Amino acid sequence: MIVPVPPYHSRLWWRRFNQSALISQELPKHTSTPVDCFALKRVRQTASQVGFTAEQRKKNMAGAFKVDGARELTLSGKRIVLVDDVITTGATAEACARVLRRAKAARVDVVVLARAVEPAL
Repeated sequence: MIVPVPPYHSRLWWRRFNQSALISQELPKHTSTPVDCFALKRVRQTASQVGFTAEQRKKNMAGAFKVDGARELTLSGKRIVLVDDVITTGATAEACARVLRRAKAARVDVVVLARAVEPAL
């Protein structure tokens, strides 16, 4: 199952789209894997992570996600492809994967559109 990283509801309202969900919607054109854009919920608004260290990012994401209760059974035993737009330290993906594994997902793999790295000096 393909699951995009969700934004907090106020950010979704402000942006009017979820870029991870848009990427996720394209993947079934190349595979028969279903997409569930509502399996994960962001339950806590988090600060922008620009300029944060890896440890600060991890703390910022702690407790920010949960699995939608009605979808827990559909995730149990499934291989999940978590989709995000950008990965820097992996703190967001790790927080999402943690709650998906608690919901008994058999495996969580992460697909991202871009990877942000520190510029070489």
